[in-house]
Amino acid sequence: MILAPSRAVRVFAYPAPADLRKGYDGLYGLVQAGLKTDPLGGDLFLFVNESRTLCKVLLWDGSGLCIFMKRLERGRFAKLWRDDDQAVRLTQSELALFLEGSTLLDRRSLSPLPIERKALVSDRAM
Repeated sequence: MILAPSRAVRVFAYPAPADLRKGYDGLYGLVQAGLKTDPLGGDLFLFVNESRTLCKVLLWDGSGLCIFMKRLERGRFAKLWRDDDQAVRLTQSELALFLEGSTLLDRRSLSPLPIERKALVSDRAM
């Protein structure tokens, strides 16, 4: 399942268990107060309940807020909570694996490293 049409869309996991009885306004408030981010910026925001059997993704599609919700019938979602209260950044591929119930073990970057610009040395200078 693809929730975002572009690889440029960022995915942030809320760094603590969330009360998933919250709807649009409650999750909007968690993004603003807890993540210090604009919920209408086009990013995806992932929330997981304490038992890690439910999750919600909040997203702005350009015309309104959307909530995607999933409940696992067996097993638990991966634990993405951190002790420093910083949001966990995920790629869209990692979000898809998370929603399928993967434990996201051994995270490795598949993207190439950024190109580092260096000054060219003239052949005559050597």
